[in-house]
Amino acid sequence: MDIDVIEQLLENYKIGKVPMHDVLEKIRELPYKDIGFAKVDSHRKIRCGFPEVIFCLGKTPEQVVKIAGHIVAGENDMLATRATREMYEAVSREFPEAVYHEQARTITIRKTRRKPHKGLILIITAGTSDIPVAEEARVTAEIMGNTVRVLYDVGVAGIHRLMKNHSELLKANVIIVVAGMEGALASVVGGLVDCPVIGVPTSIGYGASFSGITPLLSMLNSCASGVSVVNIDNGFGAAYAASLINRTKK
Repeated sequence: MDIDVIEQLLENYKIGKVPMHDVLEKIRELPYKDIGFAKVDSHRKIRCGFPEVIFCLGKTPEQVVKIAGHIVAGENDMLATRATREMYEAVSREFPEAVYHEQARTITIRKTRRKPHKGLILIITAGTSDIPVAEEARVTAEIMGNTVRVLYDVGVAGIHRLMKNHSELLKANVIIVVAGMEGALASVVGGLVDCPVIGVPTSIGYGASFSGITPLLSMLNSCASGVSVVNIDNGFGAAYAASLINRTKK
């Protein structure tokens, strides 16, 4: 972030030379921070509503720490996905307030306290084995300022478990359905509610599930209207999309 540019813009705004709209437009165009191995998009929150998220897979702990430092320098909340405990320990030495979410494999640093969006995001799993992907979604949705509830292990193999919680489904503004095997739960939920349903196929299942390809295709071919689908095991992507939907609720 070029502080001198921002200060000059704000000064011009104070003396009436430029309107605030123009100031914000200029800030949106300011360059990223080039740190050699990465180019940190420090203005993504201005453009998209949430800071850049660190995808840790393939990065070293040292790289994760440096990127995290540039994100939180602007008093931004920080989310890192697919993180190892080794990465967390490196981050927590620099930022003691960092939290590691074991099942979700995420690291969070909370710098802001915001009023939650009005709508509820409900996260459902077909089985217990799907919970790690659902937890990635839960942590993501919560740090993005949403009220989140979970309903785990209510798959179609025992559909009465889902139907017993039908009233909970009707309270949600967005529902994320996480399922492996044949992925049928997304279609079932989509036929019961009047809100958007985001399906997350998981790589859980026996050989013919093809590491998530079968539930992916099943969800894409859902006969229930209102079901959209993200990539295999992408709890983060589902929660990000759900948050964008949820924050539009008045």
